[in-house]
Amino acid sequence: MWTAGILFALVLVAGLGLWIALQRNAPAVLDTIDALAGPKSSVEMVREASTGPAAQQRLFVYRDGDAQGTQPVFVFFHGGAWAHGDPVDYGFIGRNIAPEGYVVVLGGYRMNGPGRYPAMLEDTAATIAWVRANIAEYGGDPDRIVLSGHSAGAYNAMQVALDTRWLEEAGVPVSSIRGVVGLSGPYDFYPFDTDRSRAAFESVGAGPESQPVNHARADAPPVLLVHGEEDVTVRIRNSRALEKALGEKGARAQTLYLAGKDHNAPLLALTNPWRRDPQVFDRVMQFLRVSVPVQAERP
Repeated sequence: MWTAGILFALVLVAGLGLWIALQRNAPAVLDTIDALAGPKSSVEMVREASTGPAAQQRLFVYRDGDAQGTQPVFVFFHGGAWAHGDPVDYGFIGRNIAPEGYVVVLGGYRMNGPGRYPAMLEDTAATIAWVRANIAEYGGDPDRIVLSGHSAGAYNAMQVALDTRWLEEAGVPVSSIRGVVGLSGPYDFYPFDTDRSRAAFESVGAGPESQPVNHARADAPPVLLVHGEEDVTVRIRNSRALEKALGEKGARAQTLYLAGKDHNAPLLALTNPWRRDPQVFDRVMQFLRVSVPVQAERP
């Protein structure tokens, strides 16, 4: 009897500890779980670099040590409502995507006051510019880049891919962006209706031009939108609106709308052990292999 009570208490304490850790830094917890639950891998972080003077302006490069030849590049930007987050906590993206034949870059950007619009976009473009200038040293192809992100990071990636001014100002050829994978992203929202959005966008020029949906264009790179239908943090109408806007311009967005899933479900599906349900991961990889084949096109 005493033994059962002690075991129950230990389980309760462990569960409470996990809950507290998830509240403080969920991505870091996911990263630890993924590292423990995933298979052994030859993927390693091969470079940390800065793209500006702020501590948040940094990136991490992951590569499979067994990889051969030049590989396309998967650049991922974290979420966090433009207020918190750190690319160092997203190693699970590198561990899971790199073995499929991609060099992975996890990009950071300024947040809160220093990161107020358009600074987060300038930093996103600066990460891509760093990739263009340096990724060949790590086996990546600077002309075959896919952008991705979750939540606020999905906004950053999509806005920079669709509104070409950011890449042009950073000296990055628009043609080097071969695709965009948006996970639970806000693409069509009024940026002055919540405390979080006001903190990130209450600045000069943050009007309709700040919304990805208003930059849909016929020659947009291929887009995959993954969104939970029960997402109450970023409503699924954001992805549906962007899908519609791109279609009206003659471009096409692929979609994966997840019945009964919430805001974090698309991100969880890229980590172990949740990858055991392959719906999201397989769809993302299918999109990548069509948009940026592991084998480069022959001239």
